[in-house]
Amino acid sequence: MPRRRTTSSASSTAPSAPSAPSSSPTPRNRTPQPVRVRRRSFGDFVKAFFAFVALAGLVAGVPLALALTVGWPLPGGAPSLDWLQREITVETFLHILTVIVWLAWAQFTACVLVEVKAALSGAGVPGRVPGSGPSQLLARQLVAALLLVGATAASLTPGLSQLGQSLEGNQRPAVAAAQQTPGLFAQQQEQAAATAGALAEQAGQAEQAAARADGGGSAAHGDTKYYRIQPPEGRHHDSLWEVAERHLGDGRRYKEIFELNKDRVQPDGSRLSEASLIRPGWIMEMPGDARGGELVEMPDEAPNVSEQVQQQISDYARSGDHAQGGGHSGGGSGDARVSLPEQRPAPATPAPSAGQDHATPAAGQAEASFGLPEALLAAPLLAAGLLGALGRRRRQALWQSALGAVGGRRGMEPPTPTGDAQDVQDALLVGADPDGVRLLDRSLRGLAASLAAESRALPVVYAAWMSGNGDLHLQLAQPAGKPPAPWQLGQDQTFWMLTRADAERYEEAETAAPYPGLVSLGTMDDSRLLLNLEAVPGIVSLSGTEADRAAVFASVAAELATNGWSDRMTITLVGFGDDLTPLAPNRIRHLDGFEDLFETMSAETRQRRGALGAAGHDSVLTGRTGPAQHTRWAPHLVLLAAQPSDEEALRLAELAADAGRLGIGYLVGTGGTDLPGAAWEMEITGQGRLLAPLLGLELDAQLLPVAQQRAVVELFSDADPEHGADGSGGSGNRPPFLVDVSEQGRPAVYARLVGTYEIIGLDAPDGDRSAQLHEALALLLLHREGVHPRVLSSALWPRGVTEDVRDALLDRLRTWLGTDPDGGARLRTDATGRLTLARSVVSDLDVLRSLYYEATQGRGAGSRQVRGRLLTDALVLVRGPLLADRPEGRYRWLTHEIIDAQLPLLVADTGLALCEFHLERDRAEKAIEALNAALRTAPADERLWHELLRATHATDDTDRLRALAADLIGRSGARGLPPRTEALLDELLPTWRDGAAAAG
Repeated sequence: MPRRRTTSSASSTAPSAPSAPSSSPTPRNRTPQPVRVRRRSFGDFVKAFFAFVALAGLVAGVPLALALTVGWPLPGGAPSLDWLQREITVETFLHILTVIVWLAWAQFTACVLVEVKAALSGAGVPGRVPGSGPSQLLARQLVAALLLVGATAASLTPGLSQLGQSLEGNQRPAVAAAQQTPGLFAQQQEQAAATAGALAEQAGQAEQAAARADGGGSAAHGDTKYYRIQPPEGRHHDSLWEVAERHLGDGRRYKEIFELNKDRVQPDGSRLSEASLIRPGWIMEMPGDARGGELVEMPDEAPNVSEQVQQQISDYARSGDHAQGGGHSGGGSGDARVSLPEQRPAPATPAPSAGQDHATPAAGQAEASFGLPEALLAAPLLAAGLLGALGRRRRQALWQSALGAVGGRRGMEPPTPTGDAQDVQDALLVGADPDGVRLLDRSLRGLAASLAAESRALPVVYAAWMSGNGDLHLQLAQPAGKPPAPWQLGQDQTFWMLTRADAERYEEAETAAPYPGLVSLGTMDDSRLLLNLEAVPGIVSLSGTEADRAAVFASVAAELATNGWSDRMTITLVGFGDDLTPLAPNRIRHLDGFEDLFETMSAETRQRRGALGAAGHDSVLTGRTGPAQHTRWAPHLVLLAAQPSDEEALRLAELAADAGRLGIGYLVGTGGTDLPGAAWEMEITGQGRLLAPLLGLELDAQLLPVAQQRAVVELFSDADPEHGADGSGGSGNRPPFLVDVSEQGRPAVYARLVGTYEIIGLDAPDGDRSAQLHEALALLLLHREGVHPRVLSSALWPRGVTEDVRDALLDRLRTWLGTDPDGGARLRTDATGRLTLARSVVSDLDVLRSLYYEATQGRGAGSRQVRGRLLTDALVLVRGPLLADRPEGRYRWLTHEIIDAQLPLLVADTGLALCEFHLERDRAEKAIEALNAALRTAPADERLWHELLRATHATDDTDRLRALAADLIGRSGARGLPPRTEALLDELLPTWRDGAAAAG
């Protein structure tokens, strides 16, 4: 019985063929259209003739000429040691040159053989011959010129009897040549592809006519092949690419299978709407040339297929002759696309978040005069990641400068940002949601720990949704059973849900981050979508204008580099105009172009496949939570902002075919659509909307425009310990606010922050308002450069606040602080709209900084007596840690500050300077007293303990020194003493180890 062939199985081989819309009939039922077939020209024969001559000359002529003129390149016998000692002559040089020419010929011949084999077999993109880019390109162009004549020759005899042979024998090589051969003959390649498509179209028309003439009996059933999607084996899941690779010989032909089955109702009632989203048990009609033992050709007579499956295939076969209109099924339970969770408790008029709070400027100024970047205000997870990473970078810089690794800013503030950088820093403070990041991280790690305890594998997660009320929804690639408590099933078997209340009860779990590839893309209604780039079965493409794409790419890269729910990853950036490496030097790397990317990722793909096989894992998810070292399975996410060429796109598609299993994700920018190998296609519009029609998504995109991107990089660059440090101890050590420390410089309002919080010079405020007013004043005192009103309100009300409540607080604060004798208000608004304090309002921290600066770089630098007095006065101010008695639940904004690292370093520097001052006059007891005072605030500073050992040694009291050493050993615990401390004790007290052994 002749097998029915469909038009789609032939015509869709050309990747440029547009996909039929879901509302139109399937391709095999469309009305035949007249096709223009290009006939070969005299120029085609001329090009083919010269290509043949060139190939013959290079492949056969070159070795013949070499053999006749210089002979065989290999030596006649084994070389001896004397051969290395001979003098290098012209003849020796010619022999070496001859060997090089022979090797070049062999390399080119290998390229020709590879290209000819790929073209004749139609197997897809040919393999690469190592180190032969230009040679293989030349071979490809010459072979393509010959194939063009073969493709156009078929158009001269389009007889019906030869259509089947032309289709199977000529179409695939011609299309492969057209796809694979860039450069010189681009026009001829397009014509060859058009001819192949025309032949396929005519073949489909002829077979449809034959089927109609035959009464349609052969097309009814039984002559078409079907494939049933197989259940997963371990962590391996079936995909249309692999089905096409096994049964059609080319994974890129998955589009033919997709077009044959698009939007047809599956046995479970769902539909195939996206080529990358398929489920076990689904039935796929296959092109007529499919081969393989897993295919079912005649379901009603198949002996190895159950009656239920036979009936399902028969029903599915009957549905193929009817177009399935209406597009998607509206997110029903069987739809495997990324969809918005339906079981979301709708909060009644939720309070505005910190990122949504809009302050009313004081002094009648317009909001636009000091507005903050809205993009970062609307990106709470990104802002929290950037703010946390920036704080860590600044603390690292402080410690490095304090330990002498880098000079220039010891114990002082980092540079105060200005301009765009200041606005961006304020936007980060307002928009950040550290609680959301903490809950997301704990929830995911807790899920991984619970599944590991039950000996269950991690399910593949395509996306996560965070609703406005804090609930977390995970969308799975396929049903994975009942989730572990406190997780529960969502709207169907592919949704797992965790309420915020349950997430709050999670504790820190000692397990690897299970889904580090999650990244925010935007919001839909009140829910935020995080796409798992690591799990996408293929490439995610992003179309739109270059500027709009760049804003999305920068946002994705910045969040991946700084997020709080991953342990370690590699982010490779290609085609980025600005360097993002300062955000995370250990995570981000830039590559120059596609060739570098392809070489790097080809090697890593091979390495990961081998490592997974050697470890006995099917995917990185298995290895990440198993007994293996989880750092081996860290994700590698590639962001290709520059649009790849057609050939590059095909190579990338083949490389990414198995990426999801290996923990490698690809996000690729493109100016158009239909990127080969793209599993999910998205578009960013000029209005900031992120569209993915096939996924049913329309989001308000999360963006990081170029101006804000550069400002963020500036913040991180300024925080670098080596940035701007000249080692001279000059202006880099100058505090941002200096106080008059003379008797005439008494302030009107004095606040003690170092230790218990006290205020001198103001009446106590109303008891119910006191805590809030004190917290607002403390924030202003710690930021003498000014505080944006929106930063102040987000610090005091992290869950959001209305404008009238915030304005009422500012009025009370202004009234409480009062005015100076000259009539000026002590709470003011500067030109940028930020709130500042008058110079008459001072804190003990301001005085401490000013005294240390005056003692080391001001008046005390030239007068020993003045230096000693100033340092003594400074150390007297230290009464304990910052805001030691702050009430529970308040001052949470201090987690974003670095004052907790600055104050101990400043106190330690003051104690060390005063110790040095006393030791110069052999006053060891005074030095010990100063060091002990500093240790009460900075007990972990190793420098203070070293100087205390030296000062105690100077007293010549061995017992006292031994007691101090024992105290140090006791404080060190199981970790032991630091190496430098041990070395110092060996020098000052050689017998200290005996005492430590006796105590142990």
